[in-house]
Amino acid sequence: MATTRSKKAVAAKTSRYAELKTMLEERRRELMSQVQGKIRDVRAEGGKEREALDPSDSSEVDIQEDIELALIQMKAETLSKINEALRRLDEGTYGNCFECGDEIAEARLKALPFAVRCRDCEEARETAELRERMMAQRRGSGALYFDMSN
Repeated sequence: MATTRSKKAVAAKTSRYAELKTMLEERRRELMSQVQGKIRDVRAEGGKEREALDPSDSSEVDIQEDIELALIQMKAETLSKINEALRRLDEGTYGNCFECGDEIAEARLKALPFAVRCRDCEEARETAELRERMMAQRRGSGALYFDMSN
């Protein structure tokens, strides 16, 4: 009886990982296509004449290019996270929280398939980061009010 349950649990976990792997690979293909398309677009537009543009048009084009490059960078970073998740999946460490080692909820992995922390650990990390930023901000603003009487 216990053996049947453990076999079912292993089968369920294997099925879950297969589904998540398919989702990750699909997302990776989609992002690769988008990144490659954006890079092609940027290269194609980079060769166009910019000399005919007045300064305001040129500035607008520069801003648009910066936005496009930022989008490419964000997608490339997401792609890197997906590749890491696929590596962890192959190693058998996928789905375990980096902090506590517990299993990350399936719903969280479906929403954020490259998650490396469970919800509780991620919330704790975000709270600690917020606290650290607030402390740094206080230290920074405290420097504005130094005593000049000495």
